[in-house]
Amino acid sequence: MLDVEQRRLLGEFVRTHREKLMPERIGRRRTPGLRREELADRAGISPTWCAWIEQGRQVQASPHALARLARALELTRAERAYLFELAARRDPDEEEGDAIEDVPASLVAAVSMVQHPAYALDRNWNACCWNSAAASLFADWLDERSEEKNLMCYVFLDPRARELIVDWELRALRLLAEFRADFSHMMRDPAMRALVELLQRESPLFAAGWQEQMVLERQGGERMFTLPDRGQLRFRQFNYRPCDRPDCKLVFLVPQ
Repeated sequence: MLDVEQRRLLGEFVRTHREKLMPERIGRRRTPGLRREELADRAGISPTWCAWIEQGRQVQASPHALARLARALELTRAERAYLFELAARRDPDEEEGDAIEDVPASLVAAVSMVQHPAYALDRNWNACCWNSAAASLFADWLDERSEEKNLMCYVFLDPRARELIVDWELRALRLLAEFRADFSHMMRDPAMRALVELLQRESPLFAAGWQEQMVLERQGGERMFTLPDRGQLRFRQFNYRPCDRPDCKLVFLVPQ
């Protein structure tokens, strides 16, 4: 349940954005913007429910009702996210939306300007861009000729990953727990569900680890790799989420 302050902020947010909207029929009005009844009609919700939200009352707003309200209020992406945050609900459109195919220019620029290994992952943990240093370190995963660029598939299904990653099993299970944190936001995405089913079917380690229900935020720290021609390499990993595409992850590996 929402506390008093959350309900107040939610109500003020909805009311302010309602009053910014132009009515379809402009006549003599004492109040600005849409009336509550007009907003409720646009959103397909009860006028009483709409009034109670604006008044800060305790109401149970379902994610889909909030999604209709967000569309009726013509909210921007940031405003919509703020609405769902205030209401303590998850946006169903974000969860079920199609994967975004384009690679953000900000990620390409950031990766290309770094001299050390750097790469970016999309919402399904596919490498979407990387620099030459990363391609040299992860030659099997980031080979331009390879169609499979998913990090989870590489770590759990490619036997060459076991040779490259020091303490492979420990690192793989840690990666699984970090991946599961993202899965909670995308569990209805068909591509994400298909990926989990594939990994459970093809990797006994992933299947066992998935049953452990471990969840961790993606963190940096020490990473070690072994290359036949370069020996053991030690890096400090740093992870970032770009503000223009928070569904992506940017990874830097700085030599130690």
